[in-house]
Amino acid sequence: MNFFEHKPIDFQTAIGFGVLNGISIGLLNLSLGFNSVGFYQMTKLAIIPCTVLLETLFLTKTFSKSIKLSLAILLVGVGIATITDLQLNMLGSCLSFLAVVTTCVAQIMTNTIQKKYKISSTQLLYQSCLYQAVTLLIPGPFLDRLLTGKSVFSFEYTPRVVVFIVLSCLISISVNFSTFLVIGKTSPVTYQVLGHLKTCLVLAFGYCLLQDPFSWRNILGILVALVGMILYSYYCTQEKQAKPEEPSSQNQQKEAESDPLLRVESGTTKLIDIPLSRGTAWEADKDLRA
Repeated sequence: MNFFEHKPIDFQTAIGFGVLNGISIGLLNLSLGFNSVGFYQMTKLAIIPCTVLLETLFLTKTFSKSIKLSLAILLVGVGIATITDLQLNMLGSCLSFLAVVTTCVAQIMTNTIQKKYKISSTQLLYQSCLYQAVTLLIPGPFLDRLLTGKSVFSFEYTPRVVVFIVLSCLISISVNFSTFLVIGKTSPVTYQVLGHLKTCLVLAFGYCLLQDPFSWRNILGILVALVGMILYSYYCTQEKQAKPEEPSSQNQQKEAESDPLLRVESGTTKLIDIPLSRGTAWEADKDLRA
């Protein structure tokens, strides 16, 4: 059916990327467990500036002042809407710092690997999912017993619990697929912007459907964040439309120089560019005399 084409990539790249992704997921969950919800939200906000910094330093990628301003507005809005309490502790702060760094590096690698090896998000996920699963599966039960004092194998797994576990796994697979797809097609920063849009939608739907408490602070934060998202989308679109103009004109010029037929259409053809055989010249002269 040709729905999926297997494209092998470097073994060290695949295993390193899979392990790093697994560590990133584990550290984010540990950060949520050892910190307050407000500090965890602040940790998620730090991913965008950290990604911008890493891409600027190591990938020599430039971000315009307009993009940086729109991202700053977005972060301020999400911070107003979500950050309520900040309870700091040394272990939680260290875990949050490691979570931010590993998440940024993993998302940058998601984009660069797809472009370097010219593979799709599905192919990259297929290559790295085994190492990512092993990274989480092996230390998971030991960490759970260390933190809770109970073993995951001593839990009573009823059919209802198993159904929810399987459903959670299916949702995680779809989340991973969408994450790799969005980062591969756009950029890690754009993915984080979409993630904050999701946070705003969760707050809005929670109020509309579940009647969760909603204050003017939440409304103000969501509105400010939406302004930042709109500005970010606008400036990104403007920059993308401005960049392809020069390469396209240069490519057309090169094609015209390499292909005489293109120069015929443009009206700049010289007689020397089109070689004529003797037979062709004689036939042309014959037609003129006739």
